[in-house]
Amino acid sequence: MKGFLGTPASFSADLNLTVQVALAMALMAGALLARAKRYRAHGACMVAVLLLNLVMIALVMSPSFYELVLPRLVRHPERRSVVVAAVHGALGLVAELLGLYIAMVAGTDRIPVRWRFKNWRAWMRAEFVIWWAVVLLGIATYIEWYGVPGVPTRAR
Repeated sequence: MKGFLGTPASFSADLNLTVQVALAMALMAGALLARAKRYRAHGACMVAVLLLNLVMIALVMSPSFYELVLPRLVRHPERRSVVVAAVHGALGLVAELLGLYIAMVAGTDRIPVRWRFKNWRAWMRAEFVIWWAVVLLGIATYIEWYGVPGVPTRAR
């Protein structure tokens, strides 16, 4: 099914890009909630972002990674489009797992005390930076593979 952003991308790729940009805005809102010391709202916002992102990873990104990126990574590891997508996928996995770990430490008592971090601010800031790097790499991946939304592309 054809996408809706004016590129050769599929509907699911366009939907994923749109959802990821919305999640990035929610990530900013969550950071502002923490800055305003509204920690319960901050936690709810961040967990919602994590879980919706997990759904998008399972339904869109993982299948695309295994179908499109991994085979090309083996055959054409020198191509920029493949490298950007592979780095995005690897760093995205780190960001999602770290985010889930932070949420488990912050919101439950299931993580043993010895495995809990002490410096909340440093871990959350690191996660914020990693997540934004992943968002930017995701946008770069989309552009590398499909072009800039709304800008006519030359024949590839």
